[in-house]
Amino acid sequence: MKKGMFFFARAVALCMLAVLFFGCDRRERLHIFNWAVYTPQSIIQAFEKEFGVRVIYTEFASNEEMLARLMAGGGRGFDIVFPSGDYVGILIRQGLLEKLNHSLLPNLENIDPYVLSKAIYDPAMEYSVPYFFGAAGVAVNTAMVPDFPRDMSIFSRIDLAGKMTMLDDPRQVIGDALHYLGFSVNSRNPEEIAAARDHIITHWRPNLVTFNSEIIGTGFANGQFWVVQTWAENVFAEIADDPQKLNDTEFFVPPGASSFTDNMVIMNGSRNVELAHKFINFIHRPDIYAMFADAFALPSTVNVPARNYTRVTPWYSVEDMKLTGEIQDDVGPAMEYFTDAWFSIKVGH
Repeated sequence: MKKGMFFFARAVALCMLAVLFFGCDRRERLHIFNWAVYTPQSIIQAFEKEFGVRVIYTEFASNEEMLARLMAGGGRGFDIVFPSGDYVGILIRQGLLEKLNHSLLPNLENIDPYVLSKAIYDPAMEYSVPYFFGAAGVAVNTAMVPDFPRDMSIFSRIDLAGKMTMLDDPRQVIGDALHYLGFSVNSRNPEEIAAARDHIITHWRPNLVTFNSEIIGTGFANGQFWVVQTWAENVFAEIADDPQKLNDTEFFVPPGASSFTDNMVIMNGSRNVELAHKFINFIHRPDIYAMFADAFALPSTVNVPARNYTRVTPWYSVEDMKLTGEIQDDVGPAMEYFTDAWFSIKVGH
């Protein structure tokens, strides 16, 4: 009896400790590794409530950061990760992904066939499910910059030096320069990549404050930057509650610019494979996907029926996305050329 009381008392003490650190939360946990500010908290909370689970949300700022962390730990500790398409191919080759069970994903029928036609890295969705099909564009404070070219040459404007910034993303920045020079964004030619590097160093970099994906939204919102290369959601999240700033902001996707598809994948060795499938299927429920699109004023590019549920006018349209050019693909060993070029570009920043 005393022994039983001892173990009971110890259990109570341990639970009290758990309350301090974890709230004595016995719910099943789903560990998500995602881009910063990319899945609205309202959706996370709705999933937790509906399935009686807890979501642990960890953020990364770039595909490179995401891959480095996954490679260092073999993907252990995460159930769902959100890589861009070119990195899906890398993760597949490394054997880090779980094959998807389509019988647990009935909402796959909602995905736009056009997006799948662009998903050349995994068109049958064996390992990945598209989350968003989009493109980086340019946000401009029209109150400060009323007239401007609607292409990447805007970053060559010397009069805007010190008021512009670009993403810390080698594939996006170098890819935009490659396209601007008439080359493929997926070039494997070292001479073409070098030409893009030199163009950035000569024409764009002298006018930039920095290459930084994390401060773009806040810097644009507080007036530090007037022109930014960005993903629309980064800026919108910061100015959504300010009608004047919304009115003074124009976001454009340069015609023919490269596009991307961000995806949801399940890590090989996930402890919660079934729950991970439930989350992916939940995201592609039309009303839920519409919540995601509306939260960032994005078009419902991936989920077709969700287009009937959205209420917010997006920064750009589904039709605009169909005017973009190549999708970023895995360039294999040629990635070394991009890495070397990026190092040269960032010297002094």
